[in-house]
Amino acid sequence: MAADKPSSKGQAWFCATGLPSDIIIEVDDMTFHLHKFPLISKSRKIDQLIEEQGKKSSTVTVTKQKQRETGNEIEEEEEETEEYQDQQDDEEEDRYQISLQDFPGGSDAFETAAKFCYGVKIDLSSSTVVPLRCAAEFLEMTDEYSEDNLISKTERFLSQSVFKNLKASIKALKSCESVMTLAESLGIVERLIDSIALRASSTDPTLFGWPVNDGIVEAKGTSAQALWNGIETGLRRKALARTSNVESWFEDLALLSLPLFKRLISTLKRRDLSPEVIESCLMSYAKKYIPGTSRSNRKPSSSLAAAITESEQRELLETIISNLPLEKTHSSSSTATRLLFGLLRSANILNSSESSKAALEKKIGFQLEQATLDDLLIPSYSYLNETLYDVDCIERILGYFLDGLEERNAAGIEAENEGNNDNIINSSRLPALMLVGKLIDGYLSEIASDANLKPEKFYNLAILLPDQARNFDDGLYRAVDVYLKAHPWIPESEREKICGVLDCQKLTLEACTHAAQNERLPLRAVVQVLFFEQLQLRHAIAGTLLAAETAPMNVGRLSGTRRDDDEEEEQQQDEEEERVAMSRGEQGSTTWRAAVRENQVLRLDMDSMRTRVRQLERECSTMKKEIQKIEKENPRGSGWRGSLNKRFGCKFKTQVCDSHESTVTETRRRRHHHHQE
Repeated sequence: MAADKPSSKGQAWFCATGLPSDIIIEVDDMTFHLHKFPLISKSRKIDQLIEEQGKKSSTVTVTKQKQRETGNEIEEEEEETEEYQDQQDDEEEDRYQISLQDFPGGSDAFETAAKFCYGVKIDLSSSTVVPLRCAAEFLEMTDEYSEDNLISKTERFLSQSVFKNLKASIKALKSCESVMTLAESLGIVERLIDSIALRASSTDPTLFGWPVNDGIVEAKGTSAQALWNGIETGLRRKALARTSNVESWFEDLALLSLPLFKRLISTLKRRDLSPEVIESCLMSYAKKYIPGTSRSNRKPSSSLAAAITESEQRELLETIISNLPLEKTHSSSSTATRLLFGLLRSANILNSSESSKAALEKKIGFQLEQATLDDLLIPSYSYLNETLYDVDCIERILGYFLDGLEERNAAGIEAENEGNNDNIINSSRLPALMLVGKLIDGYLSEIASDANLKPEKFYNLAILLPDQARNFDDGLYRAVDVYLKAHPWIPESEREKICGVLDCQKLTLEACTHAAQNERLPLRAVVQVLFFEQLQLRHAIAGTLLAAETAPMNVGRLSGTRRDDDEEEEQQQDEEEERVAMSRGEQGSTTWRAAVRENQVLRLDMDSMRTRVRQLERECSTMKKEIQKIEKENPRGSGWRGSLNKRFGCKFKTQVCDSHESTVTETRRRRHHHHQE
């Protein structure tokens, strides 16, 4: 039976069929003026309610008739008035009034169910089908009562459209929150969670990862065929479409309530879904509801996050941390690491449990090479810490990083480490270790200016990394220099201990030059720096002299050989070949002139180096005189010298500061003689 278009007026809903309504149904704050025959043709529940109300109204009518028969003393006017009122009451009794308390889905779901009863075509969607399915269950709109009823219609839509689509399943699961009790009893929630887990596990794993790189991530194998002569092909469009689906998938998932989200994550983990997918889901959810995960945006990305309490935020944060995969995922990136540091800052602010903080620090430690200096600058939120930044936290994270390297090396996880177990730090691990070394040097330089930073903390963090983490100690020297400048009051012994973290053999010539003139360094450190600077200069001069002498000989030998070849060719070849030989002779003379110029440049460089060596010799002589004065003033000077020799591994004799040109020349001659042989 078809019906005209319904209309709503204020809080009342009417079905404009031209006939007066005979039933009024109240749902929440909405009143529906309907007709009983379309409703009872589809709903057993409404039929039963009308039947019960009809029995009550007939009992009331019989009682009123008995009262009128026994009232003989009532006047005629009063009888006429009572008859008129009885007529009005009879008309109202003909209109049934039903109130449906706690109706699943509210007035919107009942309105859709009422339209279905009137034969109006209804549009189902993933967001409305679950409340409508629960409403149909409440109204008992089964196929046994009426053929092709609302329950079967909604079940078909769930099976054919919702359960087969990942995004539709998530939206339907979100709609279950308003009808959770009935949806649980019908098994809809469990079926939706299983559907999401199944679809997520069958999705292309190459599209997952945090974050999706601005819609440019493509599936493997499609990038090579994505463009043809600059024209976008169907493969590229399909890859970008799948990438967009992944982004919206994460956005829809973040709309779920925390209980549903926890159940979904538990199901994903039971199905052994890839850690990349689980980590991406957790990161997306945390970014939406936990403020402070990003330094650029301190406010939460949703209005719902601002409404939740601190205890709810703490529960949410600990839930996310407890479900994070501990191992390093293939999708780990600088963005994911930045979000992990944001979670750690939030955990400190919300006073999360120590176990949650430790788990998060360990997770960060396994991918510390992806971090930036800004990530490491975690403020101290505890009154027990005097420093501006939480140095103890970074020290623990660095310890987890080193432990992870050792575990991977012992287990032989990395393929390049097979058959090379004797090396503690193999070539495949060096890039990550050196990145962390550079990162820690920058962190030390940043925190060194903190006046409350104790020498012990600075020293312990500086020596925590192995020697393989640094090719050069220039960054570490800068941190030491900043610390000594910011802490001029520390005693000499502490200064020497701080400078002990430096390996002067790893300082570049520029750093050595700066250190030799640095008044903040203790005397022992300056002596050691000068010694190794002189060694570097000696090696540089020796290499320059050797290159300067071997270059002319090689060029002369090459020219002589070419001239001999030209003479033989002049006797055997024709005039055209003679012209070629002459051109080759001109080319040889040009090479000779270039070599002479290069030799002159090398000699100028050698002279400048000799001048620098003489300056260093004068400085070293001055320092030796100062040391002798100290020894004369202190009768235990010999003990000081012995300890200095043991510490630096060198003996301060006259030959250290002398250039010994004769020795250099002899060395050069021996090398030259060996080269000739």
